[in-house]
Amino acid sequence: MGSNGLAEAVLYIDKATGSEQRVSARSVVVAASACESARLLLNSRSAQFPNGIANSSGVVGRYLTDSVGSDMTGYFPQLEKMPAHNHDGVGGMHLYMPWWRFGKQNDFLRGYHIEFGGGRDMPGVGWFNGVCEDEEGYGVGLKQKCRSSYGTYIGFSGRGEMIPNEKTFCELDPSVKDKWGIPVLRFHWQWSENELKMARDMQTTFRSIIESAGGTVLGGPRKYPLPKDKAREAAQSDPPISEGGAIIHELGTVRMGNDAKTSVLNKNCQSHDVKNLFVADAAPFVSNPDKNPTLTIMALSWKTSEYLLDQAKKGEI
Repeated sequence: MGSNGLAEAVLYIDKATGSEQRVSARSVVVAASACESARLLLNSRSAQFPNGIANSSGVVGRYLTDSVGSDMTGYFPQLEKMPAHNHDGVGGMHLYMPWWRFGKQNDFLRGYHIEFGGGRDMPGVGWFNGVCEDEEGYGVGLKQKCRSSYGTYIGFSGRGEMIPNEKTFCELDPSVKDKWGIPVLRFHWQWSENELKMARDMQTTFRSIIESAGGTVLGGPRKYPLPKDKAREAAQSDPPISEGGAIIHELGTVRMGNDAKTSVLNKNCQSHDVKNLFVADAAPFVSNPDKNPTLTIMALSWKTSEYLLDQAKKGEI
């Protein structure tokens, strides 16, 4: 921070030498992803901002969200009759079912979409753990059974909108530091009842689709059968819901808003406290849509860039 109340430089560690370096700047744009951007702001303390730069509101790191996730696998015996074909190279492609109950009465707020897929793509590491527990046999017979059932499993993954809450946030760890001596983050996570209801609805929906299509529910997120004990374990979890951060759609932590007392940034992703400081990633989000956030991040970044250029031309920054 400079004496004029603006950000005037960025400090960083040269990994080759371990020395601290300084880069002066007329403006600073932070875009390190939601959590790391919050960490950078919280670690940028000064006399003016003892709790982290641009954090007069105290909400940097707060209202962290991730997508709500729940999964189920179905076995479809009719797919055994499909001729063998090669899906190598398809990777993680899947079909997409958008939210279809918008505006209708639900037990929870907002909604979710379904990503589903299967096929005969290249097996991943560990895919066939438990095959010998599920299939009896040896040699050629066992191989034939594995071949006939391969590609007959369809996985369903729900991805839903999480409502931000005060109990889900990140903060600087008071004792743990990285290899450069800089405090790391520690996380606090709690799903609300709204997300738990959504995950239960996902499970009910997946089961209905699988059974209506003539399949058998196996449980778990994978495209191959879980060992029977793991399937039972998954079925007994109420509800099977992802851990925070597992879907890697972290949003929030440096939220935008009109009120400087309850938000960090304005509608242009510009700091309320430090007018030449901007945040241009997922941190400014105030809600978590069920869709992947990348395109919205890009749109906001574009808008922020145009605003920054306009302000620079006018001599405002």
